[in-house]
Amino acid sequence: MRTNMKNRNKLIIFSVLMVMLAGVSLLYYRSEDHHLRAAFTAAGIFDQETPDHLTGQYTTIVDEQGNIISMMARKASAGDEIYTSEGRHYRIERVQGNRAEARFLEMDPQIVAYNEFYANQSVSVLKDLAEKNPGTFAVYHSHTDESYVPSDGTEAIPFKGGIYQVGKSMVDRLQGKGFQVNYDQTPHDPHDNNAYTRSRRTAVNLMKTNPAAIFDVHRDGVPDPNYYRAIIDGKNVARLRLVVGQENPRMSANMDFAKKMMAAANNIHPKIVKEIFVGKGNYNQDLMPTALLIEAGTHTNTKEEAELGVSMLSDAIPAVLGVSPAAPAPAAPTAQRPAGTTTGAWKALGWIVGLTIVGGLGFLLISSGSLANAKKRLGGFGREFFSFLGPRLATRKPGKPDIKTEHSKETDEVKDPAANKTLRERKDELTKD
Repeated sequence: MRTNMKNRNKLIIFSVLMVMLAGVSLLYYRSEDHHLRAAFTAAGIFDQETPDHLTGQYTTIVDEQGNIISMMARKASAGDEIYTSEGRHYRIERVQGNRAEARFLEMDPQIVAYNEFYANQSVSVLKDLAEKNPGTFAVYHSHTDESYVPSDGTEAIPFKGGIYQVGKSMVDRLQGKGFQVNYDQTPHDPHDNNAYTRSRRTAVNLMKTNPAAIFDVHRDGVPDPNYYRAIIDGKNVARLRLVVGQENPRMSANMDFAKKMMAAANNIHPKIVKEIFVGKGNYNQDLMPTALLIEAGTHTNTKEEAELGVSMLSDAIPAVLGVSPAAPAPAAPTAQRPAGTTTGAWKALGWIVGLTIVGGLGFLLISSGSLANAKKRLGGFGREFFSFLGPRLATRKPGKPDIKTEHSKETDEVKDPAANKTLRERKDELTKD
């Protein structure tokens, strides 16, 4: 029975500790910036596929007649969609290895309408559209190793890829128009499926500057440079692809922004944007409706061609968003816990601990059946708890001498029988106490 009591007390100790641990974990979870947690999707749990933009691994997408619609260095899936610059809308139906078959659905009415709208606007009207509200922009890179072989000598340079110079060209173009641009060059290597998770903290930090739009700049990894290369405004330029993630509850807003950007940019610099690809993933676009992923050419294009491409795209951004140059704003702040969060966290922790103690005492009283039994079990609980910390020290009551010490002292100093009898009687009294 005594063994059962000990086992029961140990079970209670373990249960209480687990409840407290769960409470502290919940507190930590709630105290973290909710923006750092991407929207939950089942695909995100099981996504172990090859990362995007790796060279030498690409998919060719064809229509029903076998004509090539697109090529891209990513794994395509049934349900992915492509919107061409003219507005042709395709959906991928089947995927066999590195070949995907897509079915033509319709001419997208939004893209057709946006193409007509921007084509009918003069340069002065577009300038007026860009003077409604002041705005700033943000730029970063999820894949910071991406590089351009003709210019950088290799397709990837960990932590300092050529993609940084491409992003800088976009920043310089916008700053040259008087806009404030926050450019975060935090590296997010290695180039794997977790890169977007690591870059999410960077994107969240950039959002604290309240940008009108945020751009994640990449390059593709298809081998043929001519797939992207074109002569625009008399220059060799690497054309662009815009990417929108399906695993985003706000996908429709991001999609609308992408369609406007493609139409407006192609009106200013014809054919600079090849297409919009809608695929699996989130790409941190749930953070805001004007978050966009840009692919500037491929690794076999020159870096200068890619720089020209993103610069030309930048010319359309102010008109699409209806923003004008803003007053200088501070650089993106470092990630900090909001003021008052620490105090609130300790208050919440106090409530968790307090409720845990009250709940544990209530459970103890109910399971014991009476207050007296609860006190006995509580005493046993205390002894078992301290046994987790180390050997239990002998207790003594205040004002009472230690029996063993007193006995040793008197046996050393007292030798007559009468004194020994008195000593035994005193020991019996102490034992009863």
